[in-house]
Amino acid sequence: METIAIPAINFAPIMPEIILSIFAMVLLLVNVFVPSEHKAYLGYLSLIGIVIAGFTLMGGWGTTLSAFNDSVVQDNFSLFFKGIFLLTAGMTILISDQYFKREECNLGELYPLLLFATVGMMLMASGTDLMTIFLGLEVLSVSLYVLAGLNRANIKSNEAGLKYFLLGAFSTGFLLYGMALTYGATGTTRIAKIAEIAAQNSAVVQNPLFVIGMLLMAVGFSFKIAAAPFHMWTPDVYEGAPTPMTAFMSAGPKAAGFAAFMRVALIAFPALKTDWSDLLWVLAVLTMTVGNLIALNQDNIKRMLAYSSIAHAGYALVGFTAGNPEGTTGILFYMLSYAFMNIGAFAIIILVGKKGEANNNVMDYAGFGTKHPVLALAMAIFLFSLAGMPPTAGFIGKFYLFSGAIKAGYIWLAIIGVLNSAASVYYYLRVLVYMYMKDPVEEFDWMKLTPAVAICIIIAVVGVLLPGVVPAFLLDLAQQATLL
Repeated sequence: METIAIPAINFAPIMPEIILSIFAMVLLLVNVFVPSEHKAYLGYLSLIGIVIAGFTLMGGWGTTLSAFNDSVVQDNFSLFFKGIFLLTAGMTILISDQYFKREECNLGELYPLLLFATVGMMLMASGTDLMTIFLGLEVLSVSLYVLAGLNRANIKSNEAGLKYFLLGAFSTGFLLYGMALTYGATGTTRIAKIAEIAAQNSAVVQNPLFVIGMLLMAVGFSFKIAAAPFHMWTPDVYEGAPTPMTAFMSAGPKAAGFAAFMRVALIAFPALKTDWSDLLWVLAVLTMTVGNLIALNQDNIKRMLAYSSIAHAGYALVGFTAGNPEGTTGILFYMLSYAFMNIGAFAIIILVGKKGEANNNVMDYAGFGTKHPVLALAMAIFLFSLAGMPPTAGFIGKFYLFSGAIKAGYIWLAIIGVLNSAASVYYYLRVLVYMYMKDPVEEFDWMKLTPAVAICIIIAVVGVLLPGVVPAFLLDLAQQATLL
């Protein structure tokens, strides 16, 4: 009788994903038996899963492991981004319970969906096969479609979920078609193998299928990172989605998009670097300029931060265009910094807001600095970091991004980036003007600072100020994690 040999499988590269998946499935079962008034306990269980998954990341730093026939890898690059994803998910959970209780929409499926979305982001960061990246993207996207429309009683939330679903599915078609053309030109979906075949055969590089495949994948990834002109979904989805989900979408999935985009471009298509660098140059300028110019006219603070997030994707694209160690280090550092400052700002927005997403205009912050000076100071720190003011992490991140562009010879791109960053100061300072220089219209007596939200704000403030004052540690980690 012939014996069947079962190959040994190394689960270490995807251990965080396994842990989060197990916790998500357990939470789905537990959710059935937990009364609606005790759904917060599901959040605590989710945080335990995130912490355990975080501990598994620490032991892998400095080692490179691959598994599943080299379709996933554990390296410093993937571990750094996985840390960002876990941090983003954890901070989102901390600010979610109070918001959904206020909206009377405390649904237990929120937490499993957040964990599954995090699993998808992790697969995107660690995928070394186009199909693995696509699988991670779909796990992430399906979860986000539901999370955006989670508040079923709110028409704007329903609209956000539907718009994101329709446009997301459309963009996924571009991405998958690009992957199919690349496979047709090279005969493989392995990222490293694609580069090897292109290096050995110049005819592959000149093959229209190869070039068009790269361009179509760039379109798909540009949608995920909200780069102009593929940003049209962002303002409506960010404004309509529940505020904690807006915070999550603005930080985690954006970082995941950059992780996958960087691995594909830098590893699979080095032979086309001149082509995709020119493309990214245009995308970076367009994204920064469109995001900042439209944000200048926004009164709704969620919509303002949505256009702001588009501009920040443009800043990261500056480092991507450079395609050197300084630029890629800047992207890694900036994605982590952006998670702290953006989720921190949305935590304050949740506190100031009222039921039904009311009180979200910039004018509603009039006198906030007088009534709640500590929270207003935290908001000021987050806004200064978003504007790139020293001594914050936002300043250090932009410094490295623009320095990488200058070193690569993209001097005008760096100049345009600095000018855009200066223009953004206006709409960030506008919020500060209302907080500190306008008379209060309301007493803000409905605000309730829970321990969970307070912990999130403290983490965010430390994450913004500490790397801004002492950036060496995080920069060193980012340098070790770069693909170049």
